[in-house]
Amino acid sequence: MTADPYEPAAGTQLAHLLAHPGVEEECVLRGRFGLMAIHGGNLERGTDVIAALAAERAGASLYTVRQPPGLVWHVPSTAFDPVASPHLAAFLAHVDSAVSVHGFRRGGLSTTLLVGGGNRHLAGRLATGLRSTMGGGFTVLDELEAIPSPLRGVHLRNPVNLPPGGGAQLELPPRVRRGTGAPTFREEHEAAVVEALVRVALGT
Repeated sequence: MTADPYEPAAGTQLAHLLAHPGVEEECVLRGRFGLMAIHGGNLERGTDVIAALAAERAGASLYTVRQPPGLVWHVPSTAFDPVASPHLAAFLAHVDSAVSVHGFRRGGLSTTLLVGGGNRHLAGRLATGLRSTMGGGFTVLDELEAIPSPLRGVHLRNPVNLPPGGGAQLELPPRVRRGTGAPTFREEHEAAVVEALVRVALGT
């Protein structure tokens, strides 16, 4: 849903989103490992915070798009075409691989973290790190067949799969993301996700 009175054609959605008042696009080029949060701000709340914290600690590159209060516009990942964004193009040209942080809500999966994306080796490393940092009470799924199809992040046009080494897509439930209003949110949950991302970015 968008505050605009019309829905742009699929090929122009990203350009229209970035031109919308209050939308913030950030690109910070540091290391060759990248962290992304393309649905940050008011849409998938807390994802941009987690990506930014991990990127700063790890010296990783960062690309985020933050939507302002009042805007809830879900531009599909596959519509994030670098042709429409010089910042996204620069990020993808700079990094070797990346992790894209997303948020989701689904019944029965409130304590589950999903690790998709085209680089299954990277996804496996991230899943292992998450299992180590999250502790009990959470399930980490990295078998694609076990992840709901729309959340697998394996489409070739998904920007996290465009770097030379591809990437992994991390889907997080509300309780590990600040700003979602989830009564079960705890800062230590967020910190555990950040720690796992830092370890993966540093290759430790």
